[in-house]
Amino acid sequence: MTNSKSNIALAGAVVAALGLAAHVSPASAADSMGKEKCFGVSLAGKNDCASKGNNSCAGTAKSDFEKGAWKLVPKGTCTSTTVKLKDGTERKGSLTPIEG
Repeated sequence: MTNSKSNIALAGAVVAALGLAAHVSPASAADSMGKEKCFGVSLAGKNDCASKGNNSCAGTAKSDFEKGAWKLVPKGTCTSTTVKLKDGTERKGSLTPIEG
């Protein structure tokens, strides 16, 4: 095989591998790391991904404990995680965006 054909074959293999990696969902990646998404527990600027309707990227939550912002936490700990809100009340983390 010539160098040109080898390079093309190698490039094709790399593209195929990247394509397969792109199909792993964030949820399954988090699950494989022993983590889960926990909504309503991240501090301002410390969320791991988008907050529903409020921001578009990790680290962009504008306030502490946004109901739609999530943070990866060790699997099985989200719903037992408690945060203290500005008004003094406490709220537990949620595995889904917090409504209302």
